[in-house]
Amino acid sequence: MARTDDRTRLRVRRHARVRAKVAGTPECPRLAVHRSNRHISAQVIDDTTGRTLASASSVEPELRATLGKSGGGNVTGAASVGRLLGTRAKAAGITKVVFDRGGFVYHGRVAVLADAARAEGLEF
Repeated sequence: MARTDDRTRLRVRRHARVRAKVAGTPECPRLAVHRSNRHISAQVIDDTTGRTLASASSVEPELRATLGKSGGGNVTGAASVGRLLGTRAKAAGITKVVFDRGGFVYHGRVAVLADAARAEGLEF
């Protein structure tokens, strides 16, 4: 059984491999996802300037009220974060992004967040 620090180290290595291939530009910024046991967050980042253009997280008060006790630790929370990020990105004038799964497997909450952002009009 792998220890927690081993899992984190391996995820960081996977993320480095993803980041070697994925970079956000002003025309097509990077949608970066971070997942923990209790929460999930996502940001739309322009890597040329290092600025976050839009973000959403299950820690935010407006989402915490609707998600209840479970927070963002389930697919319902991930879908809410994806929808909120999609609407904020559209309001900022962003339509196309490149997806950065952050070294996490594209499955479960990460995939649900991506699908919800797509449903709000983001293309990737």
